[in-house]
Amino acid sequence: MKSFLHVGCGPKRKDQTTKGFATDDWNEIRFDIDESVQPDLVGTMTDMSSVATESVDALFSSHNIEHLYPHDVPVALAEFSRVLNADGFVVITCPDLVSVCKLVAEDKLTEAAYTSPAGPITPLDILYGHRPAMAHGNLYMAHGNLYMAHRCGFTKKTLTADLQAAGFATVGVIDRAEHFDLWAIASKKTMSQEEFMELFQSQLG
Repeated sequence: MKSFLHVGCGPKRKDQTTKGFATDDWNEIRFDIDESVQPDLVGTMTDMSSVATESVDALFSSHNIEHLYPHDVPVALAEFSRVLNADGFVVITCPDLVSVCKLVAEDKLTEAAYTSPAGPITPLDILYGHRPAMAHGNLYMAHGNLYMAHRCGFTKKTLTADLQAAGFATVGVIDRAEHFDLWAIASKKTMSQEEFMELFQSQLG
């Protein structure tokens, strides 16, 4: 059975990842900075030393990389690459600044862009972090969960460039303007267009 590392898993499980990973073919290894969500491994995106080099077949990261400072993005992507085996790939999703900033340009910064299970989400939340989540304290963070703050952002062009700079040989990024997000798949090995489209469809199609 293949294994994928679920980076920044929070309370989620593999049935909340992609259709490709949410099958019996994949073993999920949950990885998070927050011990309270009971991950299999504890660490940060910039220090994944708890994960052995070339030990997983794939990596899934949903709405995590925007929490990094810009100078830490190359460090994290290098860690993503390190833990993948030679045939490994990553699936990354994060906010799309182009679609979000269109709303900002229309002076809709604090108007709901969409409604999530956590309630209305505004461009301000997408840009800088979900305000209710950051304000809500718990046993570990009396002054709020500042893990949820956003410290950088991406467009289709910049996310593609960052993944290529990290050494991923085949990279594809799509923007879903209606959902204000980006989805990227990047492979360590060079893949033909047919191979890559098959992978893309298996995960996101």
